[in-house]
Amino acid sequence: MYCLIITTCKPEDEKRIIDALLEEKLVACINSWSVNSTYIWKGKVERDEEKILFIKTKKEKYKEVEKKIKEVHSYEVPEIICIEIKEGNESYLKWIDEVVK
Repeated sequence: MYCLIITTCKPEDEKRIIDALLEEKLVACINSWSVNSTYIWKGKVERDEEKILFIKTKKEKYKEVEKKIKEVHSYEVPEIICIEIKEGNESYLKWIDEVVK
């Protein structure tokens, strides 16, 4: 079983999060984009430029990935969402198996 984990972060946190996950071989691939986020935090509407990370890994690694993100993330309450991948390109999924330890 595989999953897509989504998190957002400050632009200055992006490299630190990506490097931490890849160095420990917890994930196979991470895509990132710049996004404009609007949200309610402590009763106030906030607007920030953030990075959104799409993280591909094995479902069994979710808790380790979540723990590592929390360790290196600067947010008090980081967004960490896990979406199960039910189907996908067999060759790509096999590659995830080969990369993630």
